[in-house]
Amino acid sequence: MKLSSILICSLIMLQCVGVAAEGQKIVNKLYSEKGEAGEQVITQLDDGNYSASLNMSWNNRVVTIKETLQVDDKGIPVAFSASGTSAFGAPIAEQFSLLDGVARWSGNKDDGMLQTSATRYYVPADEAGAASHVLMKALLASPTRSVDLFPGGTASLDALKTVTVSNGGNSKQVTLYAISGLAFNPSFGWFDQDGHYFAQDFGGFMRVIRDGFSLENFAELTKIQKQAENDYLADIAKHLSYNYNSVLLQGGNVVDVLTRKVLRNTDVLLQNGKIMAVASGLTVPAGTQVLDARGKTIVPGLWDMHGHLSKNDGLLNIAAGVTSVRDIGNNHDNIMEIAGLFNSDELIGNRVYRAGFFDKQSEYSAGLSVNTLQEAHDKIDWFADNGYLQIKIYSSIDPSWVKPIAEHAHRRGMRLSGHVPAFMTARQAVEQGFDEIQHVNMLFLNFLAGTEVDTRTQLRFSLVGEKAGSLDLAGKPVKDFIQLLAAKQIVVDPTVATFRSLLLGQNKQIDPEFAAIATHLPPGVVRQLKGAAMNIAPELQPVYQKSAEAMLRMVKKLYDAGVPIVPGTDHIAGFTLHRELELYAMAGIPALDVLRIASYEPARLVGAAYHSGSVSVGKDADLLLINGDPTSNIADIRKVALVFKGKHYYKPDEIYPVLGVKPFTSPVMFKP
Repeated sequence: MKLSSILICSLIMLQCVGVAAEGQKIVNKLYSEKGEAGEQVITQLDDGNYSASLNMSWNNRVVTIKETLQVDDKGIPVAFSASGTSAFGAPIAEQFSLLDGVARWSGNKDDGMLQTSATRYYVPADEAGAASHVLMKALLASPTRSVDLFPGGTASLDALKTVTVSNGGNSKQVTLYAISGLAFNPSFGWFDQDGHYFAQDFGGFMRVIRDGFSLENFAELTKIQKQAENDYLADIAKHLSYNYNSVLLQGGNVVDVLTRKVLRNTDVLLQNGKIMAVASGLTVPAGTQVLDARGKTIVPGLWDMHGHLSKNDGLLNIAAGVTSVRDIGNNHDNIMEIAGLFNSDELIGNRVYRAGFFDKQSEYSAGLSVNTLQEAHDKIDWFADNGYLQIKIYSSIDPSWVKPIAEHAHRRGMRLSGHVPAFMTARQAVEQGFDEIQHVNMLFLNFLAGTEVDTRTQLRFSLVGEKAGSLDLAGKPVKDFIQLLAAKQIVVDPTVATFRSLLLGQNKQIDPEFAAIATHLPPGVVRQLKGAAMNIAPELQPVYQKSAEAMLRMVKKLYDAGVPIVPGTDHIAGFTLHRELELYAMAGIPALDVLRIASYEPARLVGAAYHSGSVSVGKDADLLLINGDPTSNIADIRKVALVFKGKHYYKPDEIYPVLGVKPFTSPVMFKP
């Protein structure tokens, strides 16, 4: 899910592909781990007109966009049109015009009008690349390297490094630029001397390189790009990370997730990254920083058990109080780099726990793919030998492989989780060795798809949207299935917030799962949170609403039956985790148990409970100071005033503005 929203948003907002002379084309090739994943073509038709197309596919998601763009004699966009299909099937239809100083835009995300005499450049919600090429040209020509935008905001440009790349008879001088003002963080990409987009690495998941150049050229460029990204984030860490030797949080309300109690008016002493004491009326040791925590709540650091991490996620997670993340599927080199940088505190970021991921090669397969069962066994051994904690498999896995895969993973001391493979039920997967199921839709598909429906396709979303609401959750088949999950202690990672985003999104409206925080987010991010993700007929919207509500009832039934639940996102870091917890409370799970689900249960699952997951003496000092009481109002979990991760602490009111986010609470001050 996250890859379809955040990465595609990044691609769309940084598709600054240029063209050479009139009538000529520039073609960019897109590559995933499976190989070529798409193509982007920009053509300059004449001095003022462009056409562009984008075709991109991965994991049975397909994005197709066709674009036309007209500019005036100053290069300012005056007419734009885009049409196509988004990753989850929603149609793309967007227009823009600028006439006599009046700008008008309309599309599935929003409509707007603005009269202005100032020079502005339109940033589409969805495009194939021509509009971003024109924006790049304007940035390069601007004396300040910045331009104002329609619908709003300002983009700015920084040049970082210039190199020459060669492939056979092709040679280009290219420059690495950082473009800011379009999302939470700058986007880093390569452009040639004419300002044409040339190459970019999207965290190892997707690679873009100009046609005529090789992936060897890409490897050369991505090494430099990654270092530039690291330098940018390291500079933030240098200024916004705080070391401490001894800190006393005085008089707070400590959430003890082990006993499910709140310890009122309690002190917590932290020294050298560890929790040294939890009691009332502690003596202040010499040299200790003291913070008045009265009226505030101290909770363990939060866990996200379904991440696909990028380096930029570290800031979002720490600001939100997410101190630990299980990465459930990533490029190996990418996640090893991230884990090293985050765990060493060179960059601000969460602790990282790694799960290995693979699928069986097919037209629908995702990420790293194998062709035979022996290759699957070899891959399990490789992940075990390289320190991964568990195996996640995906929808194209042959159902007959599940039992031997589970047995091999268990022999290597690893758990097995994942999507339930197509043509297999969740019950069968559990009986053949699954230890955990990712995504709440897989539970519904146990009854709605059976062994006949090809859930490698987007039927795994639409079938649930159309039928989950009518499934009898009180009936014997559902009860028996949930009892099986409870008896075997099968863990469920529901990612219910993300699936509700899919089912409930409507054109020209903010995703309801983020509506409560929209005023805090950057305008460009808010715009990308608008509109329907799926192509849902109007008459089916009440049906999808009912199915979204059924997901909450399913979560509550799991909880009531004693099925272990762990919270995950698979979407925007930090903010989605908060919403996931809020939905658990809305489902009827007591807030204290929600906080336990968000802290101790994940730590226990990955074998880290001996040093993490609760505010307990001797454990790592991973904890949050909340300017509110999430035990009575779980929404207060967003009011994180201070975050401790081991030997460092962080101030969300300082981190959020760097990301263009309005803080959720006022800062706290240590006593002089």
